[in-house]
Amino acid sequence: MSLEVKKQERETSQSLIRRFTQRIQRSRVLARARKNRYHKRPKSHAMKKRSALRREKLKEEYKKLDKMGQKKS
Repeated sequence: MSLEVKKQERETSQSLIRRFTQRIQRSRVLARARKNRYHKRPKSHAMKKRSALRREKLKEEYKKLDKMGQKKS
């Protein structure tokens, strides 16, 4: 979506920038861009399952090492 603001007759550059800024704010372009800035795609069911299984495996491994008196660094 592109916004175009043309300079009117006898308009100062500051007022042109002000009009442009207002138009950007009204169109909510910046708000949407800021909202989606850190958007991450949701993980698929398979990926969630895989990471959960990996976490469980690591927990078991850490418990086993802890029982043996060793620590994994």
